[in-house]
Amino acid sequence: MENLDRIDRKILQLLQRDCRITIKELSEKLHLTNTPVYERVKKLERSGIIKNYVAVLDPEQIDRNLVVFISISLTKHTRDVVEKFESEVLALPEVMEFYITSGNFDAMVKIMVKDMNAFQHFIQEKLSKFEYLTRFNSTFVISSSDKIGYDL
Repeated sequence: MENLDRIDRKILQLLQRDCRITIKELSEKLHLTNTPVYERVKKLERSGIIKNYVAVLDPEQIDRNLVVFISISLTKHTRDVVEKFESEVLALPEVMEFYITSGNFDAMVKIMVKDMNAFQHFIQEKLSKFEYLTRFNSTFVISSSDKIGYDL
């Protein structure tokens, strides 16, 4: 992060708001010519600062209105068990994010489902079938902001 100057930070902010912005549009907003802006974007991609470009979907439009964070305890904490659990849980279509955590729980997943019935099905038919899972705690999202991206 120390190597990023003001222009790099502005490029990243603009790309986070709209990753489909063209080099020409970026250049106009930055008051620079196309070539240096293009080179900076490529440098940010090569360095791994820009990992991917994604589309943010409207949960209501795809029947994923219920967002739940599930804190999970595992019986074993070996690397093999944690990595296997992570890969298998991320393969479930309801799971959007996975985190290894410290404190009272070992991991946390963010899921998005249609409604409470779909949540119940997920818990009973999918999550509870993992052999190393000992307990979990669910936190339901009531509302969320639309902020996406990092302030640089």
